[in-house]
Amino acid sequence: MQPVQVGGRFVGPGYPAFVVGEIGINHNGDLELAKRLIGAAVASGCDAVKFQKRTIEAVYTPDELARQRESPFGTTNGDLKRGLEFGHSEYAEIDRVCRNLGLTWFASCWDEASVDFIEAFSPPCYKIASACLTDDDLLRYHRRKNRPIFLSTGMSSLQQIDHALEVLGREDLVLLHCTSTYPSKMQELNLKVIPRLIERYDVPIGYSGHEVGLYTTLVAVVLGACVVERHITLDRAMWGSDQAASVEPQGMARLVRDIRAVEIAMGDGVKQVYESEIPVMRKLRRIGV
Repeated sequence: MQPVQVGGRFVGPGYPAFVVGEIGINHNGDLELAKRLIGAAVASGCDAVKFQKRTIEAVYTPDELARQRESPFGTTNGDLKRGLEFGHSEYAEIDRVCRNLGLTWFASCWDEASVDFIEAFSPPCYKIASACLTDDDLLRYHRRKNRPIFLSTGMSSLQQIDHALEVLGREDLVLLHCTSTYPSKMQELNLKVIPRLIERYDVPIGYSGHEVGLYTTLVAVVLGACVVERHITLDRAMWGSDQAASVEPQGMARLVRDIRAVEIAMGDGVKQVYESEIPVMRKLRRIGV
């Protein structure tokens, strides 16, 4: 299995887990909040942050945009979606801030125009959301940019994933096991899928989690996830559809700390007698010292 290089880091088995703090739309359309979330991700030890980019009229039908939905931005779903969308000036500032902090950033793009929009910032990779896994044209469009791709596999069957890989190929590809509910139920995380994906596809496998709590994400790392993506928020009680499925800064810091501890504790798999054990062995073992 070949590792994937993202922003100067190798992603794959044998390398430290690549931890992504997904900001997504948790900025609530506020650039200053987005910058605070970037700072929180850096302070927590994340390796990267991820945003979300959509061309609203391309992704949603007119009827869906006209649907009644109350939000701080107005009374329709279109008001909400447009209010949450950053333009060029906001992303230019995000790019500047991340570069100054030495932090990798990228985005999930839900349509071809959004891919072109983000491409202008020379991202180190792209993320393809679970909802887009069956969009062959969008998959091909991403691949034409010749950048590594993270592909989430929520709400998808193995047959649909097989087909997506036929379209994308396996070079510079990372699959993310995912359950696409916010927050996800514990009984639907199905973490045992992770080693199955590793065996089936022979590409780096990660985990994009939307559950409440942290320990299940650590289990994903133990099972072989080499990428961890969790939504980050300043406060889970904030307004916003993804906040409740997100991790606050102190929780993200604990998660990164514990992932690094687990990686050390996993060792190399070679059974040995440690020097520190020898005095204990001499003291306690009667035969075979």
